Amino acid sequence: MNDRMTSGSALLDVVLGGGLPRNAIILVMGAPGAGKTIMAQQWVFANATPEQPALYLSTVSEPLEKLLRYGQTLSFFDPAAVGRSVWYEDLGGTLRDQGLQGVLVRVRELIRIRRPAMIVIDSFKAMHPYAGRNGGFRPFLHDLAGMLSAFPATSVWVGEYQEDEIERSPEFAVADAIIALKSVHSAARMSRALQVHKLRGGAFLAGTHSYRLSEDGITVYPRLADPADPRDYELRGERIPSGIQALDEMMEDGYRSGSSTLVAGPTGIGKTVMGLHFAFYAVNHGEHAIIATMQEHPSQLERTASQFGWSMKADNLTLMYRSPVDLNVDQWVYELLDTMETTGARRVLLDSLADLQAAAPDDMRFREYLYSLLHRSSRHGASLMMTYELPDLFGVTRLSDVAASHLSDNVVLLQYRDVTGLMSRTLTVLKTRATDHESRVRDFRIAADGIALVPVSEAPEPLRDFGAGQGARTV
Repeated sequence: MNDRMTSGSALLDVVLGGGLPRNAIILVMGAPGAGKTIMAQQWVFANATPEQPALYLSTVSEPLEKLLRYGQTLSFFDPAAVGRSVWYEDLGGTLRDQGLQGVLVRVRELIRIRRPAMIVIDSFKAMHPYAGRNGGFRPFLHDLAGMLSAFPATSVWVGEYQEDEIERSPEFAVADAIIALKSVHSAARMSRALQVHKLRGGAFLAGTHSYRLSEDGITVYPRLADPADPRDYELRGERIPSGIQALDEMMEDGYRSGSSTLVAGPTGIGKTVMGLHFAFYAVNHGEHAIIATMQEHPSQLERTASQFGWSMKADNLTLMYRSPVDLNVDQWVYELLDTMETTGARRVLLDSLADLQAAAPDDMRFREYLYSLLHRSSRHGASLMMTYELPDLFGVTRLSDVAASHLSDNVVLLQYRDVTGLMSRTLTVLKTRATDHESRVRDFRIAADGIALVPVSEAPEPLRDFGAGQGARTV
């Protein structure tokens, strides 16, 4: 079953391993409102031609007039194709008056007249009550499947099935492919997930995949969980400045190109400002940078940046602002990767990692997102800086419960210390992968020109190593 046809969604085709199998029976299941009909119509309009038309058969689940009325609100719906390459027929009357045998006769007649390459039955499950109590549905299913197998057509059967019906309903055994659309609830959030339960004779991406419905149809975001890739790829050896000269000196001339950096610290310590240094160094030197923020509204970020002589309106800067309240992490990651590809950006600031973690369905998925994002950024040759807010103001003893510090190439810890009743800020480079670095705790201040390290000779006394110098650990 290597011959495939597009589902109408390029990324859904990726999940399906190349698209829907031709001349097969595909069962699309899900609760009302899951998007089954949208998916079926999107497939129809993406493939139907006058030479290879589609036959869309409604039953008793939804009136044909209603199906067409809502279908016309979708961008892919082509009214000119209706009656030319896409044919709609209502089987509801036949089903009510003549039962399942009447449906078989009518479907056979429509196949002879229309010669379709594609057939949709929506809803297939709605025909079950017309089988009676004598087990008449199985003979009907056998005859229908035999008819469709003898005729070279791809069929999509849509139904409001539940997961436990896969083992009980006979149509699942007949189907060559089973695609489930479902809603996933996490606390107060609701997201949509697609899963391929079966694809006979073909490979597909396992697990659940996020999707969204819009006037453009169904958009699928394949589960981002990159496996280990043993293939070599080029890593440029040059160092790139952090935008803070004294910090570069602590790290032996800055970060390595394509590396990832975690900047962790409590609220108000200067994490975002350090990230802006990193991004605007590239912008001011004619390179493209991306700031992906969930922390501050663009207006707030512009006000912060302007204090240091930077502007968020720079032509070679892309600001990708998303609210963490209703963030679809899968969609966000794909949009970020696409923006990196289209702009050629080599520096990305992610502010903040904690917001991304809160929006993820669970910690395991967040780990997968993070690993895949860092892996793809490195292969893209982009250097990624991530901020992460810590709850402790003083004496930080650990960084992250999700292994962000382990995955990052560089880790910079910012924290406060109390000197004779006054708060001062400190910076410590905890980690630079495969590179030596200065590990002492350094005081810094935020002035009109941004972050500046305080010379050791001017640092308040006593200079004690809070946190990192007293047994700080990462998990």
